[in-house]
Amino acid sequence: MEKILIINTGGTFNKIYNPINGELEIDKSGKAIKTIAKSWLIDFKIINIIGKDSLDIIDSDREEIYKTIEKSEFKKIIIVHGTDTIDKTAKYLDELNLDRQIILTGAMVPFSINPIEATANLSSAYGYLLRKRENRIYIAMNGKIDLYKRVIKNRGKGYFVITL
Repeated sequence: MEKILIINTGGTFNKIYNPINGELEIDKSGKAIKTIAKSWLIDFKIINIIGKDSLDIIDSDREEIYKTIEKSEFKKIIIVHGTDTIDKTAKYLDELNLDRQIILTGAMVPFSINPIEATANLSSAYGYLLRKRENRIYIAMNGKIDLYKRVIKNRGKGYFVITL
């Protein structure tokens, strides 16, 4: 089976409660992803970069994601990303015409608070990536998986939908 690279950039998926200041902070170690991967007994390579809420991600961070992809030998890549700007990063990567199969995913609720959504989204991304052969950019969120241009965050309803 082809190995998959998971690039962890932060986002709500990785937020944990800090009992000292009472805030949710991003765990930059990727503990949530490691916990899920360990349960599957599958050998992923996980790289933790950036460690930001997606609202704070800027083009230089997207460049770091691109360089991480380019330096790797992996052809199948999952990017764990915050949901607010997941579409901007997907578009950025798509414009680079990468010779890879890339799927971005995240979570609306932190894994540390309720692991169900984060686990389902990462699982969906993984399963979809195993079946895909086209080098394209996809998003997997809330059971919706398709080309990144079609999977859109419906901010009014608080979940992702597929558009035509």
